[in-house]
Amino acid sequence: MIFSVELVYIIMGIIGLCCSIYTFLDKANPRRLLSGLFYFLYSLTLLLGKVIPPFYIGIMVIIMVLIVGLGGLKKGQYGEASAEHREERRKRLGNLLFIPALLIPILTVVGSKLLVNVKLGSLQLLDPANPTLVALGIACIIAIITAMGLTKSTPKTAVKESRRLLEAIGWAVVLPQLLATLGTIFTSAGVGKVVSDVVAKVIPETSLFWVVVVFCLGMAIFTMIMGNAFAAFPVMAAGIAIPLLIKQFGANPNQIAAISMFAGYCGTLMTPMAANFNIVPAALLDLKDKNHVIRVQVPTALFVLAFNIILMYFLIK
Repeated sequence: MIFSVELVYIIMGIIGLCCSIYTFLDKANPRRLLSGLFYFLYSLTLLLGKVIPPFYIGIMVIIMVLIVGLGGLKKGQYGEASAEHREERRKRLGNLLFIPALLIPILTVVGSKLLVNVKLGSLQLLDPANPTLVALGIACIIAIITAMGLTKSTPKTAVKESRRLLEAIGWAVVLPQLLATLGTIFTSAGVGKVVSDVVAKVIPETSLFWVVVVFCLGMAIFTMIMGNAFAAFPVMAAGIAIPLLIKQFGANPNQIAAISMFAGYCGTLMTPMAANFNIVPAALLDLKDKNHVIRVQVPTALFVLAFNIILMYFLIK
């Protein structure tokens, strides 16, 4: 293939590596060596994750955790333009500033839907196993180039801005990978079987309503623990959905999958573990209360969760 998911990770790793170098050299950062080491190790997991043995990747992750735990991750200075200069450029460019942001979702959809089976000669254009992710990566690169063209900026400026955003996100940048790994570990460890046994002892298996309630609540709670509904789904599917809802009550697997993921997303709205959705926005907006986003979302999450329970029950019934 021409554009593979591995290529996307390599590009991310190169950008992260450049960001770590700037952090190492930033004398305004009181923990520049430890902070730089954190981002350097993170970039290596992206750049060389396919060739580095898992054992050494694990050691690198442990070092990263120790750096964060010991307070070694700090922000630096980024040489940003003055507020007056930024305002002048904003007025000059106007709504054109939205073009790079709009290009990302548009090109991602176009690429994942229209280019998924396109070949150039004997080579597949996009990775057939991950067309959406590859299309997203390409869309981001095109958006960066477009932004540089609009603002007359250089690649150096793009890297510096990437570093500013990366350090604003901080330790949460590694959370998606860690949580995905946690879901795999839970599934391999047989947590789904444990859940199934507990459910069988606590609620009557003949009660469709209570099975649905426990399943949807379980999806939300496990998502709150793992920070990711995709990680929670294999556990709850193995423990409740497949043996009880599908095999015993004859539920439609497609409906169960869709609604259960929606129930899991309710848990996403209520947990700091979903850092990309809840903690990162608070950090980027410099909110004093880092859990403010979660507090605002809780009522909506509970209402939608209740709706999912009712919807699943009546669809199966």
